[in-house]
Amino acid sequence: MKTRARLDEVLQKAFPIPFDDGSKFVFFGDVHRGDDSLSDEFGRNRHIYYHALNYYYQNDFTYVEVGDGDELWEHPNYEHIRSAHVSVFELLKNFHKANRLIMLFGNHNMQLRDSRYVKEHLYHTYDEYLDVKEDLFPGLSVHEALLLSHRESEQKIFVVHGHQGDLINDQLWRVSYILIRYIWKFLHIIGVKYAASPAKNRTKRHKIEKSYNKWNEQRDIMIICGHTHRPKFPAAGETSYFNTGCCIHPRGVTCLEMMYGKIMLVSWNMHSKKDGTVYIKRSLIRGPEPISNFKSNAERLRKSKQAATESRMKKYLRDFHSFF
Repeated sequence: MKTRARLDEVLQKAFPIPFDDGSKFVFFGDVHRGDDSLSDEFGRNRHIYYHALNYYYQNDFTYVEVGDGDELWEHPNYEHIRSAHVSVFELLKNFHKANRLIMLFGNHNMQLRDSRYVKEHLYHTYDEYLDVKEDLFPGLSVHEALLLSHRESEQKIFVVHGHQGDLINDQLWRVSYILIRYIWKFLHIIGVKYAASPAKNRTKRHKIEKSYNKWNEQRDIMIICGHTHRPKFPAAGETSYFNTGCCIHPRGVTCLEMMYGKIMLVSWNMHSKKDGTVYIKRSLIRGPEPISNFKSNAERLRKSKQAATESRMKKYLRDFHSFF
């Protein structure tokens, strides 16, 4: 199924969430929590991610995981992932208790689209030390997409992982799963890249981004994605396509914050002081910009074209006067 038809289908079924200018959301995508083995790329950033997660919990943000939170293709045993990153899951459990945890599934944790799997593996966990079953995310519903709707302006924001319409990672995801689970997982350890992943294949990544930008322009709706691992915050004249980036870059993690009616792209990285002290720093990459600026792609593109035309006209007039 082509990207346009696939996204239209998902948009129709997206889980609705109302919000206003007082709402605070943070969007993380492609965390790829693994089992802390050599192939667990999340392991190198888990302390950065934990620090960022704690910041958002303490500051009353709602945490939205935009798919691929867990690497269930390479590490299909969910309990191994949870036990490898106990402190992270304890924080996520606190978000859930506060009713501030929203999870979407992506292609690498497609198993979460099955409510029976979620109930069996995510509702409860087993404490090996106390020999008891305890709550993890009881009652959690995992969605394919969200549709945020502003209570006053009625502006819509479509949130989806971004693999929809990517044939090998969507309709043929089981083929990719088998390849990664039984072949590429081991090649991954020695540095071989999986060519079907948009995070590893620049041409494929750009093709997906172009398809989503085209759909975004046609549907005229703000969209937040992950999947490509490339953070994106649209500049003036571009369509309203945002991307969270990921949490497995060698130099830190990226995410999107939305609060007080504004959106921004931020990064969390390790830094050091002159005395050798290492600390984690939150840095603003793009924004903040009012989300109302992204309400209409058509209007933004019209203004951009108008500004470009005016700029060319001014240049022409300058050249004309300088000639005489």
